[in-house]
Amino acid sequence: MLSVKNLTYTVRYKTLIQNISLEVKDGEFVGIIGPNGSGKSTLLKNIYKILKPDSGEVFLDGKSLLQMSNRQMAQKIAVVSQENNTNFDFTVSEVVQMGRYPKKKLMESANEEDQAIVRESLKMVDMEEFFDRSFLSLSGGEKQRVLIARALAQQTDMVILDEPTNHLDIGSQMKTLQLLKKSGKTVLTALHDLTFASKFCDRVYVLYQGKVYAHGNPEEVIKKEMIKKLYDVNAELFERNGKLYIDYLE
Repeated sequence: MLSVKNLTYTVRYKTLIQNISLEVKDGEFVGIIGPNGSGKSTLLKNIYKILKPDSGEVFLDGKSLLQMSNRQMAQKIAVVSQENNTNFDFTVSEVVQMGRYPKKKLMESANEEDQAIVRESLKMVDMEEFFDRSFLSLSGGEKQRVLIARALAQQTDMVILDEPTNHLDIGSQMKTLQLLKKSGKTVLTALHDLTFASKFCDRVYVLYQGKVYAHGNPEEVIKKEMIKKLYDVNAELFERNGKLYIDYLE
């Protein structure tokens, strides 16, 4: 279980997230939603240690995540971030194989098992045919699918994703979220699409101005009043086959 306790992060005297607490239980698919600038990415970066919080703590299975080495963390959590700063000309298979490094000893090379896991991970995101392609030659959506494959190849119980459907077309968005949902992994993800959040998430946390505005089951949290206040958009909500759908109004 992931447990975040009173996390606060400030930069240049501006508090970007304040006293945020959340929990993700084993096997849960938990979403973080909220308008641009609400602190979603900042929160995730503080959890997976790209940023260092001013106060608060993060625990994974009762152990302090902030006190783990990056290698120890990578053995337990796979991360797909928004930023992709890969400027070197790796092949697609080499990028996915990077997900195997936390499982290897220092200077240990990849073996046949690693290669099989790389191929299977690429197959899961419909990118197997790009195995030998240059990563830099791919479109934004194709790169995103490769990075998700890298996270799958890491074979961790938990995955943290920051807007994983960025750059993906609607079909790929649906397939990606279905894949994550069916994987059995514990998932914490920032999402901008409220319909997808309501369809796939067991629970959601709503961030607004750096604080938790609301949290709970999507049906309890995603209301037209919340959408109007946070996004300044009028909406009507309706259910179909037990799922929540949103109709945005002019």
